[in-house]
Amino acid sequence: MRVLTGPRFLGRPRPGWPGVVRRWHYGPNMASIDDVARMAAELPDVTEAERHGNRTWFVGGKAFAWERPFSKADLRRFGESAPPAGPIVAVRVADLGEKEAVLASAGKAVFTIPHFDGFAAILVQLKTVTKKALRDAIIDGWLACAPPHLAREYLSGRKLE
Repeated sequence: MRVLTGPRFLGRPRPGWPGVVRRWHYGPNMASIDDVARMAAELPDVTEAERHGNRTWFVGGKAFAWERPFSKADLRRFGESAPPAGPIVAVRVADLGEKEAVLASAGKAVFTIPHFDGFAAILVQLKTVTKKALRDAIIDGWLACAPPHLAREYLSGRKLE
């Protein structure tokens, strides 16, 4: 199977090219949507589905992470400045206080946009985030949305880092 690379290619077959898979390639340490899927699937009771045409990961019926391409309105809000490049993932946080703390302490890989004002979620630029930081964000998002008994069970069996 031939693999096409480049920022527009995300593991989807190109129409008319059977057996061709396209993938993002920004470097060996860049996280990918497939990394997000793998990390989410490692958590208990996670399901993956498509919502609004994008991959979304759920626990207890609540979305805790999803692909989040920029809409036309989002792009207009960026104005003259360029929006963050590469794939973007939205991840839930427990509340707006945690969102502010994460935004204040994280590097440029974690950000928000006006559309997310008042909503307990952050955006993660996969091109620049480390895999460890991505894993931490996904686990925190899962914990924010998981039923309390499931979150307690997970935390009681997890080694503290």
